[in-house]
Amino acid sequence: MQQTQRTRTQHTTVDHIEQVAEGVVSLVLRGATGPLAPWEPGAHIDLALPNWLTRQYSLCGDPADRDSYRVAVRHDPLSRGGSEYVHRFLRRGRALEVSLPRNHFPLVPAPEYLFLAGGIGITPILPMLRAATEAGVPASLVYVGQSPATMPFADELRALHGDRVRIVDTRRQGRPDLAALASALALGALVYCCGPAPMVAAAEATFPAERLHVERFQPATRTFAPNTPFEAVCARSGRTVQVPPDESLLDVLTHAGYPVPSGCREGVCGSCEVTVVDGEPEHRDDIGAPAGRMYACVSRARSPRLVVDL
Repeated sequence: MQQTQRTRTQHTTVDHIEQVAEGVVSLVLRGATGPLAPWEPGAHIDLALPNWLTRQYSLCGDPADRDSYRVAVRHDPLSRGGSEYVHRFLRRGRALEVSLPRNHFPLVPAPEYLFLAGGIGITPILPMLRAATEAGVPASLVYVGQSPATMPFADELRALHGDRVRIVDTRRQGRPDLAALASALALGALVYCCGPAPMVAAAEATFPAERLHVERFQPATRTFAPNTPFEAVCARSGRTVQVPPDESLLDVLTHAGYPVPSGCREGVCGSCEVTVVDGEPEHRDDIGAPAGRMYACVSRARSPRLVVDL
């Protein structure tokens, strides 16, 4: 497959590992061959781990720092191998490949912001709050967790932003009153929310859709029509592959020798994006594929034939 900017990797070295909350470590990845690619708040990278797994993590450092990236990883007791490897085996000095940053959760200009974060959902929000305050835009953060000990970067946020940050310990204080926050929103203010599914669902039920931007850990539950077979034509090679109902386009392309990058396989990371030359895709992703693109891990075809730029 022809190499594109989207699929290029960057070489980094683990420069620093630090526990920043119960069950959460922060990794600082330093560029091994020079400055790293630029990024903006909301972006994430694919991290290729030595155990052959690829996982996605939001960048939570300073976009002005071109020498290193910072991410945070919560240990999942039901880990499929990604977070477990990071917590148990990853060590300082290890060489790691990372993707170019991708951003499906960009910070749109607004006269004011309300940020809502739950647990590890603070990671994309942290640089957003920093960018807003540095630009002189009014911004506040409601940061929710079971206890302060489980909330990464809580001390850093207090030190940098003071009373702009409200830490909500749900065990002692209960959940924040989102309706009250909505009623106090200034005209034109935007709300950014990242956290567990119940928190995102509550935000979607409370704030007007046109003012709310969300990022999920996992795709929302939705229902689609039964899978039907279709054929995919690889425009550059002229080869046609058949996609049966019980296989994804991603898997069929991979088995046919077209190694499309992939990460989450749930339609939330965007790493398996392919360009559609002809035909009508059925978008099943959770991030909103741009025009002329689709995410091959979950999306299928409404037309009996798709032509893709491979």
